[in-house]
Amino acid sequence: MANDEVILLGFWPSMFGMRPRIALEEKEVKYEYREEELMEANKSPLLLQMNPIHKKIPVLIHNGKPICESFIAVEYIDEVWKDKAPLLPSDPYDRAQARFWADYIDKKLYIPAKTIHITKGDEQEAATKEFIEVLKVLEGVLGDKAYFGGDNFGYLDIALIGFYCWFHTYETYGNFSIEAECPKIVAWGKRCMQMDSVAKILPDQQKVLKLAKVLRQIYGLE
Repeated sequence: MANDEVILLGFWPSMFGMRPRIALEEKEVKYEYREEELMEANKSPLLLQMNPIHKKIPVLIHNGKPICESFIAVEYIDEVWKDKAPLLPSDPYDRAQARFWADYIDKKLYIPAKTIHITKGDEQEAATKEFIEVLKVLEGVLGDKAYFGGDNFGYLDIALIGFYCWFHTYETYGNFSIEAECPKIVAWGKRCMQMDSVAKILPDQQKVLKLAKVLRQIYGLE
């Protein structure tokens, strides 16, 4: 694997793009990161070539072969570079549970989270309520464990941690405190941020907030 060519196409504030980057960092795999533009007209020829179906990041390119979608890429990374920092549980049931909750995050958390900072009024209020409810469910899954994977940072932690750098933005526009509602989730996020693989990839929360303000201007909300 020493001579492998590994390229990752991403977009810095995307929690989906952060997942395979963190996985590669955990595995200590050398890779080239290329920042993409999300505007259709500015997408690179390489992105369009490697992901012609969805035309979206992230795309992991391993020796010229594309692996698309964040969870698929993370699982691929875990299987190919299996000799260091296992991400998925070894037990089949635990592995299935990790996949279930990762899917839950994308289906139940992403939409209300996004809605909080691109809307206002009743729609924003409803999204904030839903976001807190989903986060509390995930807090129940975490329980008293250090990480979702138990004592070790793993697959489900990677699935959720990208949202952490958006917490300040959600709180700013949703006018609520995540720490007050879900203290264990915030403590978990801070714990993850002490890891080099996470701290190196997640952008500063103030930088994310500045982007959110630009997006709200585009949507005519500011």
